[in-house]
Amino acid sequence: MFRDALLVLGKDLRIEARAKVTLRQVAPFVVTVMVLFAFGLDRVLVRDANVADTVTDSVPAAYVVPGLIWLTLLFALLLVVSRSVSIEEEDGAGDALRLSGLDPAGIFLGKAGAIVVQLVALELLLVLGSMLFFQARLHAPLLLLSATALATVGMAAVGTCYGALSSGLRSRETLLPVLVMPVVAPVVLAAVQAWQLALVGEVGDGWPWVRLLIVFAVVYVSFGVLAYGALLEES
Repeated sequence: MFRDALLVLGKDLRIEARAKVTLRQVAPFVVTVMVLFAFGLDRVLVRDANVADTVTDSVPAAYVVPGLIWLTLLFALLLVVSRSVSIEEEDGAGDALRLSGLDPAGIFLGKAGAIVVQLVALELLLVLGSMLFFQARLHAPLLLLSATALATVGMAAVGTCYGALSSGLRSRETLLPVLVMPVVAPVVLAAVQAWQLALVGEVGDGWPWVRLLIVFAVVYVSFGVLAYGALLEES
């Protein structure tokens, strides 16, 4: 299974490296959203959380940045998953993959892993943008890294499953967000809460959200490993 996963992971990443869709399309989208929010929210943000109580109608940037990052990442996920699905529709690649004899669980892990790699690159871009535009200070690195890693895995697992389910449908572009967003929403909310607590210094209250993200990641990955074969047959 893991050998098959590495083969599929390498295939998807090589295709992405040649096409550069994430670099040329998704990354500019992420930067544009960050810039728009930076200008749109500049008047209502307080850069230092300690000053928030003394400024009327203003909120600390620490309460805004996590939501901005994860909401942007959610929309980026839809673009990345759509690209992942389209790879398998080119020249009958999906049929060849199903007939290749590879373990469906390995295919799922490989495709989810490729999505994780792309999301991590986008997350780094978003974090750098938040530090540049909002002067966000990243405290509690262990909490932030744990929440980010678990949320990324959960989002990638959901996107991979529903990407396979919507593959081949004419209305995939509109159906995919309808399927993915309600399932990913709890992951995004938990990640936002963990990030907010980490950025305002309430680290101890952030770990329960990390434990919740562990549950989501385990459930979604387990479902993908067990059900991906059936999803491929239905697609």
